[in-house]
Amino acid sequence: MDNNSKIYVAGNTGLVGSAIIRMLHEKGFDNILSTPSSNWDLRNQEDVNRFFRINKPDYVFLAAAKVGGIGANSEKPAEFIYDNLMIQTNIIDAAYRNGVKKLLFLGSSCIYPKFANQPITEDQLLSGPLEGSNDAYAISKIAGVKMCQAYRKQYGFNAIAVMPTNLYGPHDNFDHNSGHVLPAFISKFHGSLEKSKHWEVALWGDGTPIRDFIYSEDVARGMIHMVENEVTQPVNLGSGTGVTIKEVAETIAEYFEQEIDYDITKPMGDMKRLMSTKRAESYGFKPEVNLKEGIIRTIKWYEENINELQ
Repeated sequence: MDNNSKIYVAGNTGLVGSAIIRMLHEKGFDNILSTPSSNWDLRNQEDVNRFFRINKPDYVFLAAAKVGGIGANSEKPAEFIYDNLMIQTNIIDAAYRNGVKKLLFLGSSCIYPKFANQPITEDQLLSGPLEGSNDAYAISKIAGVKMCQAYRKQYGFNAIAVMPTNLYGPHDNFDHNSGHVLPAFISKFHGSLEKSKHWEVALWGDGTPIRDFIYSEDVARGMIHMVENEVTQPVNLGSGTGVTIKEVAETIAEYFEQEIDYDITKPMGDMKRLMSTKRAESYGFKPEVNLKEGIIRTIKWYEENINELQ
């Protein structure tokens, strides 16, 4: 990419899309396209085709998706599989047919088998059954990865995919019920301050599951890095370091000076989920923001924007 390249960021208002735009601006890219939801429905093939015909982007970052935590995935699997399949299918196909030079699809760590060997390497895709609590979302993301590979194989289209581990950062979904664990904790602890100095926030499970978290701006840096380099295969993006959910909750609770209650009747997901980052490192990429720093940045952004989010 050069500074005059026309770059389309699908999902520009979301967690990763907004971070991609910030990182692109920092690197001197200003010719950036987006699709305001009021004008374009990415689930509609005609809308997407029309957008590409009119705008003719050179590069595409496909970060648009319907996302949510365990509860949302369990309650609305039909919406998760339909919306994501339609969005990514329309954009990948339209990008190929309109001469896009390179497309990067944002996958997810949940595409890997429930009992994958740890840390999870990219070649373990489709090597076993998925975690049942979010299999509809995972299948849609697998389809996106495979579509990129199929269009590369059959048409020579330069489409690649990255699979980030657990994402967090500014512009996340902080809803208590539909958000992922880290932003949901932040909004719960913040809300508790309005009720009582001794309010306890409930944590699903006992906090022992181990996860890898990566700050949204690091994911954006990684995505841009992969587009700017000769990458042709799927790549995991993560910190390479595992922490317990309890440690994450305690970091947030410490900031707000609050206490945690553990609800062991609730599901916890996989006990351990770590991603191998060796392939990303072989391409010269490593994250820059450690977990505590990223959490503090996210909390402060949330506090500054709480009125707009309500």
